Amino acid sequence: MRVEPFVCYRPSPVHAGEFASLPYDVFDREEAAAYVAGHPTSFLAIDRPETSFPPDHDMYAPEVYAKAAELLRDRVADGTLLRDTTPCYYLYRLVQGDHAQVGVVAACALDDYAGGVIKRHELTHPEKELDRVRHIEATGCQTGPIYLAYQDDQTLEALVSAAMGASPLYDFTNEQNVRETVWRIARPAAVEAFRLMFSYVPCAYIADGHHRAASAARVCQEMRAKAGNQATGANPYDYLLCVLFPESQLTIMPYHRMVADTNGLSEDELVIALEGEGFHVSTRQDDPIMPERAGSFGMHAFGAWRELRFSAPEPSGGDMTASDPVKSLDVSVLQDHALAPVLGIEDPRSDPRVSFVGGLVSADDAAEQAGTDGVAFTLFPTSMREVMTVADAGLLMPPKSTWFEPKLSSGLFIRRIGDPATSLC
Repeated sequence: MRVEPFVCYRPSPVHAGEFASLPYDVFDREEAAAYVAGHPTSFLAIDRPETSFPPDHDMYAPEVYAKAAELLRDRVADGTLLRDTTPCYYLYRLVQGDHAQVGVVAACALDDYAGGVIKRHELTHPEKELDRVRHIEATGCQTGPIYLAYQDDQTLEALVSAAMGASPLYDFTNEQNVRETVWRIARPAAVEAFRLMFSYVPCAYIADGHHRAASAARVCQEMRAKAGNQATGANPYDYLLCVLFPESQLTIMPYHRMVADTNGLSEDELVIALEGEGFHVSTRQDDPIMPERAGSFGMHAFGAWRELRFSAPEPSGGDMTASDPVKSLDVSVLQDHALAPVLGIEDPRSDPRVSFVGGLVSADDAAEQAGTDGVAFTLFPTSMREVMTVADAGLLMPPKSTWFEPKLSSGLFIRRIGDPATSLC
């Protein structure tokens, strides 16, 4: 892989904790506006610039993106953002409870993304891509890092451990009670060591940030077309802001499903239909069920919990289910054998009867969100190995398959790729 150091705009140490924010896409419009109202100096005001306008203003209007560029320039002018003048790598450690993970912040080649060296597992939507394209074009910057995983490497682990012996740039605890620590790697010998070792890493996997990656790729294509014969493949827009973590350090949380109704089925009819689809359905119980292994599901309906255990039919003839890494996922099993045939949810991306909740959510919370007339299903989390297997096969995960915790903050690392309407400096 081509993993390069980069020139970074970053908050001054005194401002880092208040400036960093959760990624733009974890907020809906109302939530973003409320957060910025309470945190007017946070990066979310730049990431979601529609928060500077009335709630009925077109959030995709040109003046909205121009506002993002204006606010970014303001944060440079007032000293909130500083510029490291030499290309550096950075280490980014997140500690949540007993879990810790350390990633390398770098610029990864977009040709590796286009060529499948940086592997995808999620479908992107053109309108969501266009939003980030316009944000990049207006600001001239990549402002949200892509969350990448790579197979564990002992040499890289040793380099990371050695670099963490220095004094950190930042060390603060955010509002989600995640401790965030950042180190800069600027010494030429250390920079070259990281560059060399990443050149031996065969591939990386997008854990989170598919739309940001696709948007950066679109901007790259547009800028290469404008450059014509001057396009070298080594311009700033040819690279992508990323944080690379070893796969063993990543934590995936479950993503639960809630259906608003029982599709007209009585309790007995629901149980019989699920058993006909290959599930063993337990008796009713009051205690909430959070599955402890793959192939097991919790179901709350009609005021009680039941455990569902799926037994896949023996493959026959041309049945390829057993060798299909997508079909074998728990999220696929639930969709193919419960949500679609029993509850009538044919397209979970568009059906308003189904909703999703992921992360640190209790089974009771999922049941409450389903309502007294609905059905809640709790799932065991997808594994990182399953994600990598699907990506290696060139396939896509079903929607809402993975929820990575902790989330990467935005605003700690800003990478300039081109000239906005007005220079940042």
